Amino acid sequence: MKSVNIGVDVGGMSIKAGVVDSKGNILFRNTRKTNQKEGQLAFLKLIKEQLIELINIAKENDLKVTGVGFGIPGVVNNKLGTIDYACNLGFEYVPLKEYLKDLGVEIYLSNDANVACLAEQKFGAAKGKSDVILLTLGTGVGGGVVIDNKLFEGIEGKGAELGHHVIVVDGRDCSCGRKGCFEVYASASALIYLTKKIMYEHKESLMWEYANNSLDNVNGLTSFECAKKGDKAANIVVDTYIKYLGEGILNFCNIFRPNVVVIGGGISNQKEYLLNKVIKYCEDRHYGYRNSPKVDIVIATLGNDAGIIGAAHLLPYKDE
Repeated sequence: MKSVNIGVDVGGMSIKAGVVDSKGNILFRNTRKTNQKEGQLAFLKLIKEQLIELINIAKENDLKVTGVGFGIPGVVNNKLGTIDYACNLGFEYVPLKEYLKDLGVEIYLSNDANVACLAEQKFGAAKGKSDVILLTLGTGVGGGVVIDNKLFEGIEGKGAELGHHVIVVDGRDCSCGRKGCFEVYASASALIYLTKKIMYEHKESLMWEYANNSLDNVNGLTSFECAKKGDKAANIVVDTYIKYLGEGILNFCNIFRPNVVVIGGGISNQKEYLLNKVIKYCEDRHYGYRNSPKVDIVIATLGNDAGIIGAAHLLPYKDE
């Protein structure tokens, strides 16, 4: 009987899980909607039910599940297998590994950006590269790091918080409690904040028409789509955003000197338009240090499957 792992991508709205083989193929999958108002016990029961269903499907197909990996949107303890804090779920100190111990499989938890990085390094945009940085540009900025083909997580899995290095001393407040974090300037939320600010200062901007004359309609597309049409105010937004994103990437180039930086999350849907600007910004600054190796900057390719695939590969495959 061939051994496989299950990867679980836990989100604020849903839990996506899949049976994944050693080559990164999702063989079977299921999804459950979450309701954090029902509390932690309901959350745990939902996950166990979901896993039992997949374990049985695998067994029916002559496959044996030997490990389950989780990508969690928050802070975990990878030694104890607990979710220590997940703001999107509203939970603290959830004993996930302990609750699932009777399934008889190995359990491992990591941050959701970590598992996405692992997936892109093994099977996606950074396949074949030994040293990789992944940035997910969404509501916040998630980060993952692979060094010498191994996922770097730090003590208890609480490292690699790339969104929380300070790039503006005494800057805007960050949800982590510090000021001026990279996340506050390079996330989709930051882009929307900046777009609204520049729109308020430039009533003539095309961005007003794009947003139907309401700041409430501003989203991550507003500035980019209007900048493509030549709108000056929109280009101020985009250029400022690229500056902050680029400076963060240059910091990571200097700290890690990776082969590649992978950009994921909603803003990465701008693809070449975003990529070309970021690459030029970094090239103009010698990738952080003169006469240093070039760092490739690419867009993530695995999309919503990265969480499941990466989580499954947190654990070794018994057949290998």
